[in-house]
Amino acid sequence: MKSRKRVLVKFSGEALAGTNGFGIDTSILKFIANEIKILIANDIEIGIVIGGGNIIRGVSAAKDGIIKRSSGDYMGMLSTVINSIAMQEALEHVGVDVRVQSAIKMEAICETFIVRRAKRHLEKGRVVIFAAGTGNPFFTTDTAATLRAVEIDADMIIKATKVDGVYDKDPNVFLDAVKYDKLTYEMAMDDNIKVMDDTSIALAKDNNLPIIVCNMFEKENLLNIIEGDYQNCSIVQKA
Repeated sequence: MKSRKRVLVKFSGEALAGTNGFGIDTSILKFIANEIKILIANDIEIGIVIGGGNIIRGVSAAKDGIIKRSSGDYMGMLSTVINSIAMQEALEHVGVDVRVQSAIKMEAICETFIVRRAKRHLEKGRVVIFAAGTGNPFFTTDTAATLRAVEIDADMIIKATKVDGVYDKDPNVFLDAVKYDKLTYEMAMDDNIKVMDDTSIALAKDNNLPIIVCNMFEKENLLNIIEGDYQNCSIVQKA
């Protein structure tokens, strides 16, 4: 039975690209790895899900009809595996023990996802990176993050983004954007508020799992949030 805090952190693939807009910026990998190392040093169990938007998105690949949506989504899953392997290398580079578990079998490069094995890795202080989404097309990596968080009995999901919380509109475009410090699950599913997709939020609601949205580029922000400091983020939870 777990006694330490256990957290699932969801990183966007786009954020890994940095200013390049595509691919992987290793300086960002290094920054994230050092932030995760701080969490491990504070005896926190960490699972990670990374999107694949810096390489390919299933919806974009299938937009002109040449590539089927299901095939496009599988291509997107493979891009999350690439990002997960990169993150594994970055974590090992800073001395963190880590395992990648894929929802699609790829024995030559990573483990296949088995929830009991994942929990055992976490209990031993290893970071577990969950790759290839849910293993099924038509589901986002947000849904995969929530699903894995529920499966490993995480205390919360942290969605690490480029902004410091949830706004009523893009704060990088609109100066009058209003930040929501706290939201209910129902508010988060409003069409005008983009936290995660509705499937992932509904799953979090059913399992009373808090979702916290924060800026991934603020040093020690993840640690502060896990320790209960919610000043620089937005939290989605029951009313």
